Amino acid sequence: MIAIIGGGVFGLSIGWYLARAGHPVTIFEQGQVGQGATWAAAGMLMPWKLSDSFSDDLFALQQDSYNRWPRFAQALGEVSNIPLHYQTDGRFFLALFDNAVKRLKRQYDFHHALGFPVEWLTGDEVRQREPNLGADVLAAIFTPMAHHIDNRQLVVALRDAFLQGGGQLREQTEVQELLIADKRVRGVQLPDEIFAAETIIVAAGAWSGHIARLPRSLRNMVRPRKGQTLILQMDPESPLIKQPVLGPVYLVPRPDGRLIVGTTVEREAGFDTQPTVGGVFHMLRKAQEMVPKIETLPIIEMGAGLRPTGAGRLPMLGPTGVKGLLIATGGHSYGILLSPAVAETMSHLALTGKVAPIIQPFMPPPEAKLS
Repeated sequence: MIAIIGGGVFGLSIGWYLARAGHPVTIFEQGQVGQGATWAAAGMLMPWKLSDSFSDDLFALQQDSYNRWPRFAQALGEVSNIPLHYQTDGRFFLALFDNAVKRLKRQYDFHHALGFPVEWLTGDEVRQREPNLGADVLAAIFTPMAHHIDNRQLVVALRDAFLQGGGQLREQTEVQELLIADKRVRGVQLPDEIFAAETIIVAAGAWSGHIARLPRSLRNMVRPRKGQTLILQMDPESPLIKQPVLGPVYLVPRPDGRLIVGTTVEREAGFDTQPTVGGVFHMLRKAQEMVPKIETLPIIEMGAGLRPTGAGRLPMLGPTGVKGLLIATGGHSYGILLSPAVAETMSHLALTGKVAPIIQPFMPPPEAKLS
């Protein structure tokens, strides 16, 4: 039996792959599946090196997973009838100030040299394509490589596919403690029972380091990074923007007229998920600089998620010093992008014990000591 702790996009994706391969697997989720960072995400799918210091290993993993996404979405669509709204119409990266133009030009040069299909646009040129962009937009990159998906539909589809594959789902069920003996896992302690398992995959997002009896070296492997988001309502027949744009904040349109606005990056908010006046004001002010007419739209939802963020914003993927205990967490803001690669490599690891080369740079520290 395989137990997965956490029902976010990593846990659901790994669980689906294991279940469809015919292996008994149960996901334990302390709340409802997909209601954490995944629910508050924008669902943008593209490998992109934001700065010179961005990890080459992570960039490689992003590219690997990006290339898996079309097959992943197709396979998921064949199992579940939930529409994913997988869009392949590209994205604009915007610069609103002179310094931002210089940074954006460096990103353009880097990705152009890699052979990415990127196009440099002046402010006037990008406004010809998205007329409601404001006069403060000085330059832009457009790339058709940028895909996006409805993150909430993805959660529902993964849940459906996991259950159809024979997986067991236990929501509102907190794992209180790992059961470990002789340096190998034996199961998990639940509020009213012991659940025996030979393999345990910790995929609990920002809470991954807070499970009792977790090896000491893994307890601070990820920290929560609060990200607030807004959802505005456009007229779906006449949307303010038709394609996602990324500038000081991101704006991601949905086919039904919803417009996702995000996000803040809050380091010291702990596990608080309440929207704040400051966060909402920041997002709306930046969004209005990008698209002035946005002020006419109604706000239909405010929320926040907790990005599971590891050291250097790197994920943690692989085996630990405890036999049968695996880790899949730390997706930060690119968990949805990484989910196909994580599903494939972590399910393979759980079944064979073999670590795929693409995730070797993200393995947990080998000196995992028990409490």
